[in-house]
Amino acid sequence: MNKEDICYLPATDMARAVRDKQLSPVEITEAVLERLEDLNPGLNAFFTVTADLAMEAAQRAEAAVADGAPLGALHGVPVSFKDSMITRGVPTTVGSKIFEHNVPDENAPVVERILSAGAIMLGKTTMPEFAWKAMTDSPLQGVTRNPWNPDCTPGGSSGGASAQIAAGIGPLAMGTDGGGSIRIPASFTGIYGIKPSFGRIPVYPSSAFDALSHTGPMTRTVADAALALGVAGGPHPADRLSLEGAAADQTEALKAGIAGLRVCWSPDLGHATVDPQVADLTSAAAQVFAELGCHVEEATPDFGNYAEVYRTFFRTGVATSIAGFLDEWGAEMDPGLVNIGRAGLGLSAVDVGRAQVERHRLYDRVRRFFEEFDLLLTPTVAVPPFRAGAPSPEPEHGRGEDWIAWAPFSFPFNMTQVPAASVPAGFTAGGLPVGLQIVGPRLADLRVLQASAAYEEARPWTQRRPDIGG
Repeated sequence: MNKEDICYLPATDMARAVRDKQLSPVEITEAVLERLEDLNPGLNAFFTVTADLAMEAAQRAEAAVADGAPLGALHGVPVSFKDSMITRGVPTTVGSKIFEHNVPDENAPVVERILSAGAIMLGKTTMPEFAWKAMTDSPLQGVTRNPWNPDCTPGGSSGGASAQIAAGIGPLAMGTDGGGSIRIPASFTGIYGIKPSFGRIPVYPSSAFDALSHTGPMTRTVADAALALGVAGGPHPADRLSLEGAAADQTEALKAGIAGLRVCWSPDLGHATVDPQVADLTSAAAQVFAELGCHVEEATPDFGNYAEVYRTFFRTGVATSIAGFLDEWGAEMDPGLVNIGRAGLGLSAVDVGRAQVERHRLYDRVRRFFEEFDLLLTPTVAVPPFRAGAPSPEPEHGRGEDWIAWAPFSFPFNMTQVPAASVPAGFTAGGLPVGLQIVGPRLADLRVLQASAAYEEARPWTQRRPDIGG
């Protein structure tokens, strides 16, 4: 197996090859780090690379194999963590100059669990400052680029993670999603990303976006995501909102199939303006579910347009995050972030209270919808990837929150805390990826994974790789 094929190997196959002594953790880590070194200058997927620590961990992992020690589910598998996840002894900057020299003394639960399962940390992936937007660029970390076309953005805010996975720099990245930050970049880079039900993976420290922000895996295969969820999920005392019940490896359950499920296809949720190529590709992808034995119906869910409600939570979350830094650091921060924060400071307690009431109404509408349907399909994003560093597909009209306009399909399911994933739906005429979103009712994470796996088997996507060398 050549080095590029090692780097593109799924985590499930990689861990099996390590257990069977067909590949060594050192061999894998060396190949992935070499690819990272070659490609990262052009992509800017990683801000912090922990090459020395990775090689030390790989050597320990190799010794464990040789000694016949018990091996974790991710033994020898390279992984990255978004730069908002705290990592012991490794900088965690949140994409901001404010925290450029911040080195935590503990790991987040998701980091601890993934590493305890034998994974090898490659480093921390790039993100916009305070994860505030759906593109990935910041005054500290610069502009991150899409492996399919470096002139384009990989999306955000987990954009460094998506660029890493699409470029074959290892099989697994852990991202966060407060309004689409896993699913949007997954769509823009042609990979798989899932936002599990809120609380499935514990979050610590909690963010100012609290009950909006989920943690989840970004991978090339559905089975890899299921494997990572099994490792990272389950209750944790540091997160009072984490779900009870032990996590389990659900990779075998992915094979169950989805024949007979009631599936709603909504091309626009009743209000979104969608790019014609995105509309065509996602419509064709939705029809695959009929081939898989589902009862597919095109319909408009009675959700309404909750963009302004989300904006209230978004603005107040940003304001809470940055209010204490504006006087000293405002001039060195992303201007769009500052503008959103100042808008949030102008909101009242009544504004937030009203938004909470409307959020509950949205949840009730979504709950009732899933009494009639088992799954909802939509485009993941309304547009294909656009120019890297631009604030929106039409930058001359771009403002700080314009990402909500061109990504109208993701944030409602953060407010309702239900599981949602993005699967690759195809490519535009210009060779840019487009994603299909699969949404399920709260706690039906396995159903979303099974639907994703059935679609992946019917329309496999991993055989196509971006032409980026390395």
